Amino acid sequence: MEILMSIVAGMLFMAATYLMLSKSLLRIIIGTGLLSHGAHLLILTMGGLKQGTVPLLSEYAKSYVDPLPQALILTAIVISFGVTSFFLVLAYRSYQELGTDDMEQLRGNDQK
Repeated sequence: MEILMSIVAGMLFMAATYLMLSKSLLRIIIGTGLLSHGAHLLILTMGGLKQGTVPLLSEYAKSYVDPLPQALILTAIVISFGVTSFFLVLAYRSYQELGTDDMEQLRGNDQK
């Protein structure tokens, strides 16, 4: 199962890289979202996909799941939500002011 999840995370990284190299600002924002989802999936996969009980240690616990990767992912989801919302507001304001979302025109390199 870890191999399949690693392949899916790699595909997410590949799609995110492709989108982040495009000229449209909205595609770049979607690419950063996909990149964060790929990182979340990679952290979860590297933490191990185990079957077990809740992470409470007692003398009767034979197997339990490590809570650290899930806590890291939860924190990363909140941070990526804040960054994505900031990027969306920034893109909206730049589109209002400049009337375009093309990165070449936003840089000031008019290539006609």
